[in-house]
Order: sequence, then structure tokens, then C-alpha cells
Amino acid sequence: MPSAGTTRRRADAERNIAAILDAAADLLTRAPDASVGEIAKAAGVGRVTVYAHFPSREDLVRAVLARAIEESMAAVTGAADPGGDGPPEEAFARLVRESWPALSRYGRLHEAARRALPAEEVREHHDQPMEAVRALVERGRSTGAFRTDLTTGWLVTTVYALLHAAADDVAAGALDRDRAAGVLQTTLLSVLRPAPPETGPRGT
Repeated sequence: MPSAGTTRRRADAERNIAAILDAAADLLTRAPDASVGEIAKAAGVGRVTVYAHFPSREDLVRAVLARAIEESMAAVTGAADPGGDGPPEEAFARLVRESWPALSRYGRLHEAARRALPAEEVREHHDQPMEAVRALVERGRSTGAFRTDLTTGWLVTTVYALLHAAADDVAAGALDRDRAAGVLQTTLLSVLRPAPPETGPRGT
């Protein structure tokens, strides 16, 4: 059975880790190149404490990104309902509307992660939440609600890119935060819907 001292030290360590991750998530969304010293100061701990839990800045960014993806994944998978019976367009609109608060909160972390970690690793972190999007896109393609002239992979990549582009624009003040979900919904559905049929040559 752990001693009282061991239990207290463990609780202190858990509080420090939570404070570090919270401070890093907040700071990195505003300043992607924030240093370990700046993050430690924001967390109210010393650099030594940060490095005791995260041996390098890359490890800290990796941990922050993993936690952000976990929270975003819960929002995405909860909203997507890829196996549901409703119209895919409605399910996709709901996904954007309900998951956007979580996605927008952490969207700017993507920039910090891209600067600190290999590109393939950053993309791999997003693979799991994007699987819900992939399943929903495939359901829409199978019912004719979504286009089939482009591959599922490319459509998912487009969704991924536009989600991050919207988060970047919101952070930069180029897109109003309150309008972002509606703008994304309109843009993404216009990309996913089948192209209108050709009506024949113009003119005579």
C-alpha cells in the first residue's frame, strides 16, 4: 500500500502535469513557437519540473496535441454517427456544427505541431478522428448524396485541410468565430455534393 508521502507526491505530479498541459495548450494556440520557459512560467512551475515530465519541447507538444486530438475525437465521433439512418448531408452538417467548438479551440495547435514534429506524425495523430469523417463520406457516396468523381481519401483530406484553415482564419481575425461553423458547413457541403449534370453545349 502506497505511503501518504508517495500518494501526495503522485497527486502533486498529476497536478503539475495538468497545469503544464493546460498552459501549453493555451500558449501554443496564441504563440506556436512558445518556449518551454514561457510555458513553465504560465503553468506556475519551473523549467526543471516541465522537463521532469516531458524530456523535450517536442515531447510536450506531442502530449498537448494528443490530448487535443482525444477531446476533438470525442466531439467528432459523437456528432458524426456514420452508421446512422439519417441523410448523410444532415449528419455531416451536425458534425461540423457540434464538433466545431472543440476543433476551433485546438485548431491553432496544428501550427505549433507542424513546426515541432514531423509532418507524417502530425497527420497520423489526426487519422483516428478523421476515420469518423471517412465513414460518413463513404455512406454519403453509397447513397448518392456525396460525389463519387473524387476519391474518398481526397474528400477527407479536403475536410481536414478546411477545418484547419478555418481555425487559422479565426485565430487571425479573418473569420468571425460565431460564423465559422456556418461558413464551414456551407463550404464543405458544396465540396461534397455531386457536381450538377452537364446540360449540353453552351450556345449553338
